[in-house]
Order: sequence, then structure tokens, then C-alpha cells
Amino acid sequence: MIDKRTIFEIHRLKHLGWSERKIARHLSIDRGSVKKYIRTPEAIQTRPNRTSKLDPYRDRIKALLDEDPTVSAPVVLQQLEGFTGKITIVRDYLRQLRGKRKQRIAYTRFESNPGEQMQVDWGHFGSLKYGDTRRKLYALVVIEAFSRMLYVRFTHSQKQYSLHSCLIEAFTWFGGCPKQLVVDNMATAVVERLGSVVRFNDTFLDFLCRFAVQPIACTPGSPYEKGKVESGVKYLRRNFIPLRSFTDLDDVQGQALDWLNSVANVRIHQTTGQRPVDRFEKVTLRSLPQRLPDTRQTQSLLVHKDFAIRWQHLYRSALDDWQISDRESGYRLCLLVSE
Repeated sequence: MIDKRTIFEIHRLKHLGWSERKIARHLSIDRGSVKKYIRTPEAIQTRPNRTSKLDPYRDRIKALLDEDPTVSAPVVLQQLEGFTGKITIVRDYLRQLRGKRKQRIAYTRFESNPGEQMQVDWGHFGSLKYGDTRRKLYALVVIEAFSRMLYVRFTHSQKQYSLHSCLIEAFTWFGGCPKQLVVDNMATAVVERLGSVVRFNDTFLDFLCRFAVQPIACTPGSPYEKGKVESGVKYLRRNFIPLRSFTDLDDVQGQALDWLNSVANVRIHQTTGQRPVDRFEKVTLRSLPQRLPDTRQTQSLLVHKDFAIRWQHLYRSALDDWQISDRESGYRLCLLVSE
């Protein structure tokens, strides 16, 4: 089929007084084609209808797809009695039907008032090496929704105490807490949900009650509901992590704080067109309580006859100096021995 540019050239040369023979020779096309497109510029070559071995089975395949939208081509092929074609045309037809049914969800961009909402999410960033062992590295990313002011706290754990400890550090760093906190459906925040009914983790609710913060859980499969912090995690992954090396957890956090102050929060944000640090000046957060919750983890360990316990895959004596630094464990261990 001749393209539109060639058709345009045919008519341009015809208007210059060229003959059909000369046009055909100049454009290296058939003279009959020149005549046809001069007479009907929008003429379209059509292919004759061809029958397919799949034609008698199209309605059956549609019915199977209505019954189970995720049905695979091999399963459909098993249901087509007497079909002698190959699985490739079944797979192509399923892809065609699903393409027609696929709908793109449109949503309205939501902007919060200053200090109204923060969004939080975890990100996994590989691991850190301590001697002969490695520990997974996570980051809790917290973003103030109006200003896009970002805070990051790296840790080796995503457990309940880690979430609470990181949130306290974030609220302290921001200088207050918001009215709402948007989270995903992690087990440390959401225990169960049935449609729009959400049952939050009791420990998480007890923690937020101290700050009078309302938790909001995103709908599963709808990351756009916390799109601001989703973008924050991606930005951290692409802008902070590459080409850096870390010695321990304190080193990671120190570099992250420098990055927040010198890069992340002073850049021109693509959506707002302003620096997060400048927009944050309009934000007024709720004051923190005078006594912050104690988020330290406690754990009962077996003390052996020689006053040794197993910790971090090592045996240590209870009579030793138990000052395990954050570099070694990610948090401090206090050992209490009763007489």
C-alpha cells in the first residue's frame, strides 16, 4: 500500500502539469496506481476475507473468558473439541479479547492542605555486610504531602518496633505530626480488610493514639493512592543509592541526612515547581506529646549455666561488657540479670 507521503507527491506533481507516465517513472511506482490515487486520493487496498480454523470457536472462547478472565491458552485449547489449529492462534485471539476489555483507570490528582497528611512506605535496598554476615537494609520513607518534604530512616528491620521508632524520628525531624497518616496494607499497620472495612493493628493504633493521628489504609492494588511516597521511594532508589558505599547503618543514615538537606529537599520538584523546603514553610504540624512512646524492643533470652547467652549467632558471657553498638546490631541491647 502506498503511503500518504507518496500520494501527496502524486498530487503535487500532477498540479505542476506532469503526466501520469512521468510521475510513475519519477516515483518508481506503477502507472495504474498513479491514475487510481489521482482519481481517489483516499483509496485503501483491502485484503480479501480469509476464513480461520478458529472462526467456529470464537463465541465459545468468549464464553470461557467471561467465566474466568485469567484462563490461559492451553486450558482454552482443551475445551475446544474438534479444533485442529495450533495454540498460537488461540493465544493471539485471547490477547486480542483481553486488549479490548482492558480499561485504563483515570483518577484525579489529589493535593492535601499544608500539614494535613503524611504518607509512609518501606523500601528494600539490598544488604550491609558485617564481618562474615550480611543484614538486609530497609528504609522507611516519609513525605509531607503538601510540600513534598522528604525524610528517610534506614534500618535492618521492618518489625513493629522499627516502624514506631522510625515514625517518632520522622515526626521529630519534621517538628510535629500530621492529622492523617497514609499507609499500605503491611501487617504492622493493617491486620485485615474486607472491601472498604479496615481492621488496623491494635499496637499501631495504640501508638498513633498518642499523637492523635488518623491512619488511612490504601486500597490493595491502588498505589496511586499514596503516589507521593511511591515516587519518593523511587527517587531515593535512583538518586541516593547509586555509586555510594556504606560501612554500617550509621554511615547510611548519615549520608541520607546529608542528601536530604543538600539534594532532595532543595531541588525544584517536578510536580509543584517549587523547592520542598520552601513549601514546607507554609506547613503547621501538630505538636508532639511531651512524653514520647517507648519503642525499644525487649526480648527474653536463654541464659546458660556459664552465664552466656546466644546473640547475633554468637555466644557471649553475661559478665562481659554488653554495650552492643548500633553498628553491630542496628539497636542497643540491655542485659538485666537478677540475683
